[in-house]
Amino acid sequence: MKAAVARPAPLGVLGADAPARRGVARRIVRNKSVVLGGAVLAVVVAIALLAPVLGTGDPAQINPVARNKVPGAESSVRQADGTAARVTHWMGTDSLGRDIYSRVIYGARISLVVGVTVALISASIGLVIGVVAGYLRWLDGFVMRIMDGLMSIPAILLAIALVSLASAGLRTVIIAIVIPEVPRVVRLVRAVVLSIREEAYVEAAVALGAPTPALLARHVLPNTVAPLVVQATFICASAILVEAILSFLGIGIPPEVPTWGNIMAEGRALFRIFPHNILFPGVFLAVTVLAVNMLGDGLRDMLDPRMSKRL
Repeated sequence: MKAAVARPAPLGVLGADAPARRGVARRIVRNKSVVLGGAVLAVVVAIALLAPVLGTGDPAQINPVARNKVPGAESSVRQADGTAARVTHWMGTDSLGRDIYSRVIYGARISLVVGVTVALISASIGLVIGVVAGYLRWLDGFVMRIMDGLMSIPAILLAIALVSLASAGLRTVIIAIVIPEVPRVVRLVRAVVLSIREEAYVEAAVALGAPTPALLARHVLPNTVAPLVVQATFICASAILVEAILSFLGIGIPPEVPTWGNIMAEGRALFRIFPHNILFPGVFLAVTVLAVNMLGDGLRDMLDPRMSKRL
């Protein structure tokens, strides 16, 4: 009896997962899109988190004496204790004398919050509705006609209309971007569920009398994770871009809040004379959206069995 109970066996079982983990890590390292996109996105996140440390001052502080300074210029800025200090404006200043460098790195916070929040909320709501519509056939037609109606309206126009009906603010912008994104997630999840419910193992579970909640949790939901994660990355990039568009049009985040869209909107009047007002926030916006899209492309290639064999 003692020989039958061998303690090294659990260690072998645990160790069996090590090659699998090494295989996943190897695929991640070989995927240039994941590595490059993830690295750039990590830098942007670090900049956003360390904005109080990296910033040269208050992004909302107005200094009329330092109006429209070129990148690299210096000016005297009054500190919180009343003393004056020399500050280098690495990205110049705007027409109100505010430091663009500080405003850009603080603006990364708003963009990331909007992108991640919209992606999480859209994926969560779309997952629930998509699973219900795909598995319960009597609800499929009714739910999808509503989704088709929402998708018939361009996302940016629907977001503009929703923001115009409510007061400007971060919560309003997030809701206005979430509503157009939910139907896309619903259609994706529904398509996955429709294919899964016809599989033999699902039909066998139904024949054995498995309850619907357990069936969804064990067989349906795990198969929706991979496409949902990829879709969430693209929603995050789209949300960052739409928030910048709404702020640029003056109907998104209030103008006093530093966002990339607000910075570009305030600098467009003097763009030909002082292009740095739009150049630097535009570069940060483009690089961030590109990094998120590259990360999504890489995850899609990794999670797709047909593509993962090539990695």
